[in-house]
Amino acid sequence: MSDLDFNCTGNCDSCGSSDCDQATVTLTLDNDETLECSILTTFQAGGREYIALLPLNENGENETGEVYLYRFRVEDGQPNLENIEDDDEYEIAADAFDELMDEMEFEEMEDDEEDE
Repeated sequence: MSDLDFNCTGNCDSCGSSDCDQATVTLTLDNDETLECSILTTFQAGGREYIALLPLNENGENETGEVYLYRFRVEDGQPNLENIEDDDEYEIAADAFDELMDEMEFEEMEDDEEDE
């Protein structure tokens, strides 16, 4: 990945946005293709920080359900994404992301029950 452009709208932990549903990052891939991704979340796993990105098509929608995971850190005030090349590290990050999503789904179910 040669370039990274965060497009944020406010103030959240991962990118400075108050509306993280609208926060995006534009990735420039190794083949110079650009890909717009919605920032789902940043999270800790195995002593490192990661970011989960949802790739979007030209209409701002995700067609595949794929989620991209990258190692995430801030250097000199600038966000930096790194590929996860180690299978064991990727497994740790993916498991933590799955647990986070399960937890969020459970919380939504509890909120729905309270609303009834």
